[in-house]
Amino acid sequence: MEATLPLLGLLLLVLFLIKLFVTSHAPSSSSRPGKPPAPTLRLPPGPWQLPLIGSLHHLLLSRHGDLIHRTLRDLSRRHGPLMLLRLGSVPTLVVSSAEAAMEVTRTHDAAFASRHLTPTLAVFSVGGRDVLFSPYGELWRQLRRVCVLELLSARRVRSLRRVREEEAAALLRSVAASCSASSGGVVVDIGERICRAMNDTVVRSAIGGRCARRDEFLRELHRAVVLTSGFNLADLYPSSRVARWLSPALREAQRCNRAVRDIMAEIIREQQSSAAAGHEDDDDNLLAVLLRLQRDGDAQCPLTTEIISTVVLEIFAAGSETSSTTLEWALCELTRNPRVMRKAQAEVREAFKGQHRVTEPDAERLLRYLPLVVKETLRLHVPVPFLLPRECREPTRVMGQHDVPKGTKVLVNAWAIARDGQYWDCPDEFRPERFDTAGSGSGSGSGGGGGGGGVDFKGGDFEYIPFGAGRRMCPGAAMGVANMALALAGLLYHFDWEVPDVEEDGGDGVGEAFGITVKRKSKLVLRATQRIPCAY
Repeated sequence: MEATLPLLGLLLLVLFLIKLFVTSHAPSSSSRPGKPPAPTLRLPPGPWQLPLIGSLHHLLLSRHGDLIHRTLRDLSRRHGPLMLLRLGSVPTLVVSSAEAAMEVTRTHDAAFASRHLTPTLAVFSVGGRDVLFSPYGELWRQLRRVCVLELLSARRVRSLRRVREEEAAALLRSVAASCSASSGGVVVDIGERICRAMNDTVVRSAIGGRCARRDEFLRELHRAVVLTSGFNLADLYPSSRVARWLSPALREAQRCNRAVRDIMAEIIREQQSSAAAGHEDDDDNLLAVLLRLQRDGDAQCPLTTEIISTVVLEIFAAGSETSSTTLEWALCELTRNPRVMRKAQAEVREAFKGQHRVTEPDAERLLRYLPLVVKETLRLHVPVPFLLPRECREPTRVMGQHDVPKGTKVLVNAWAIARDGQYWDCPDEFRPERFDTAGSGSGSGSGGGGGGGGVDFKGGDFEYIPFGAGRRMCPGAAMGVANMALALAGLLYHFDWEVPDVEEDGGDGVGEAFGITVKRKSKLVLRATQRIPCAY
C-alpha cells in the first residue's frame, strides 16, 4: 500500500466530498427523454462495497496486511473463481481457478488481450509504448515479433550461454572468498549477491557489458517494483486529477523513471558510439539487435530510441527481478526442507563428481531433479502473483454466465491457482517430485488434486502459469529459467547451506513483501560451508 491507513483514509474522504459535489450538480440521466434503459448484466459475484472506496476496505482490513494476493485468494474462496470488485473507481475482475484462467487467456484471449495501464505504469512504459504494457494492436504485434524472433528466441538464449557461465562463476567465487576467511561455515548475504549476479547476467545479455551505475539502478528498480503494485491513490482513481495531484507515489514514479532513463541514455550513447566506430557486433547483445533493426528501418511501426530504451529497461527489470526473486526463494525453500536439499545436492555432486566447475551443457544433460526444484519454486512462489493486469476490450460473457463490461481490469491470481488443493496434493508443501513424470508424482496436474506430473509452464496447463498464457504470455520464460538454473546448480555443488541460528522469516508468508512481484521481505542470509573447491 502507498500510505498509512490514516493518510489514505483522509485522502479518500477528500475525494468523497469532491464526488458528492460533482454528482449533486450533474444532470440526472433519468431526466433525458428517449434514452433506452441499459440492458441488465449478469455480473460476477463479489463482496459488498462502500461508496467511493468500493471494495478497498476488504483489503485494508485483511489479516494478511498488504499481501493482496493472499487476501484476494480468501475472498475468492467465498465468492467464486470469477469475482468482481471495485478497487477505488476501477472495476476489477479477479480470476482464481484454472478453468476461469483458461477462459480469459485462451477461450476469450482476444477480448482480454490488452493491458490495464495505470497512471504509474504509464510513467514507466511511456504511455504503453513498450512490449509489456502496450495495448493490443500493431505496435504490440511488432514488438512481440521482435522479442520472439530476435531477442528471446531459443537460438539467442543459447548464444548468451557464455555470459551466464561467467556471471555464475563470479557469484561462486564471491561466496568462496567469504568462506576462505573462516575455517568453518560463514554467514553470507547470499540474497544480495544473487540479486547482483542476476542483474549483471541480464544487463550483460542486454547491452554487452556491465552497468557502471548498477547499484543505483538496482535501488531504483526495487523502488519501481513497489510503486507499480497498482494500489496507490493515482492508480485507484485514475480519472481523478485530484488523486493524481495528491498521490506521492506518482511523483516518486516520475522521479524514479527519470533516474533509470538517464542510466539507459548513457548506455545507448555508448552502444551507438561503438557501432559507429565498427567495434560492435550486431548480434553481440539485445540492444545491438534493436539498434540494427532501427537502422534497417523495415518495421511497420518505427522503432524510436524511446521505444528501444523502454524495451531494454523492461528486459532489465523483468529478467533480473523475476530470476533473482525465484532463485532466492529456491535456496530459501531448500534450507527449509533438508530432505529436498540432500536429494538435490546428491544429484549435482554425483553428476559432476571429481570436477571443480559446473558447466551449462553438462547441467542440462545430466540433471533431472534440479529442474523440478526450479519448477516447484515457480509454483509455490509465483514471481508475479497476478501476472500483469489485463483489460477487457469489449463486453464479454465468461464461463457462459458472467458478463464482463468493457474496460474492466483483470487480475489472474496465478499464485492462488498454484496453491489450490483442487489441482495440487498438499499445495503448500515444497515437493519437487510432484513434477516428476517418471516417479510417484506423475499424473494430471488438473482436477482431483493431481500431483503435477507432465505439467509445464509453457502456457498450456492453466493450473500452473507462472509466466502467464495466451497472447500476452511472457516471451522471456526460457531465458529467465536458464539464468537461474546454472547458478543454483553451482551453489549446491560447491557449498553446504544452513539457516543461521536466528532466522527472521518464520512461517509461510511472513517473509513476503508485496509489489508487482512478491519478493522476500528481507534479503536471504545463510551459513555457507565450502565442500568442493571452485576452479572458475
